[in-house]
Amino acid sequence: MASVAKVRSRKDGSAAPLDDLDRRLLNLLQGRFPLEPRPFARVAELAEVGEDEVLARTRRLLDDRIIRQLTPIFDTRVLGYRSMLVAARVDPDHPWRAAKIINSHPGVSHNYLRNHDFNMWFTIATEPGSRLGLEGTLDVLSELTGAESVRQLPTVRLFKIRMDLEMEGGTDELASAGVAEDYEEPEPIELSELDIAVIRALQGDMPVVPEPYAPAATELGISQDALLQHLESMRERRALRRVAAILFHRRAGFSANGMGVWRVPDERILEVGPRMAAFRGISHCYQRPTYADWPYSVFTMAHGRSKEECDAILDSIAEATGIEDRRTLYSSTEFKKVRLLYFTDDHRKWEEAHS
Repeated sequence: MASVAKVRSRKDGSAAPLDDLDRRLLNLLQGRFPLEPRPFARVAELAEVGEDEVLARTRRLLDDRIIRQLTPIFDTRVLGYRSMLVAARVDPDHPWRAAKIINSHPGVSHNYLRNHDFNMWFTIATEPGSRLGLEGTLDVLSELTGAESVRQLPTVRLFKIRMDLEMEGGTDELASAGVAEDYEEPEPIELSELDIAVIRALQGDMPVVPEPYAPAATELGISQDALLQHLESMRERRALRRVAAILFHRRAGFSANGMGVWRVPDERILEVGPRMAAFRGISHCYQRPTYADWPYSVFTMAHGRSKEECDAILDSIAEATGIEDRRTLYSSTEFKKVRLLYFTDDHRKWEEAHS
């Protein structure tokens, strides 16, 4: 069944009131949710409150649509999936028609309307063994949508992918640079039957209970300790990036996201990319291919409480790196935003219907 596109609405779009403890917990749940039998107890210890308080507030933040879901985050490429960002030029008067078609593919996780001639931007993944493959899938989507032009923007180098919204700090914190980390290219690994079974059992929403890993362990027929040990092994092999809370950006107060694209000289990309990625307000940073009509090689996704805050983050990057040639593309409509579900029958069914 195709995922239903999520569109900005008054309910989802307006920021919800949060107190200081809410913000503290949201930072911890985004970044430090541990692989332990009682992870909420560990979060409570870090927040200096009781476990029951953390559980109650987490449930409320989910009910109030501030937390989208608490879930394991797996690395798509390490699992053997092929993925890329795609920019398409579709009919600007009827973008919903194209969006509905694109959203029907189970590998489309994000789809936005942005302020550019290439007005529809989406990410898509195809599973290992796909009959159509990524390029074949895009050919089908291009034909079905009537797109005038499609630009394939696969990841050449990944410098950062970590969607943490800074809930306690202000613009200065978002626009500040951390320590740049050395880039390491993730490689696909051979997955065991247990790896795939663990992914299937855990992906999606985790329960907000004292021992949230226990239901998946029961489903798998193994002990909770064995499951946690296996998850640690998957983390070490880079198949599992982390377990974390994913937020509704606007409900959490982050009403703007700007995709800053930079024209970086080839010889400076490996130096500049990690420095851009180190900024707190940047969630994603990649090197992508260039074209004659698209000279921008490094992409940075900035998140802020306003357009002005996003601009401040990107201005700070320009000042720190000396790279001035950039464009900033803001989203005007969110057509779809979901977590990918891996190793399901949905991809095969879509390809059978469209090949």
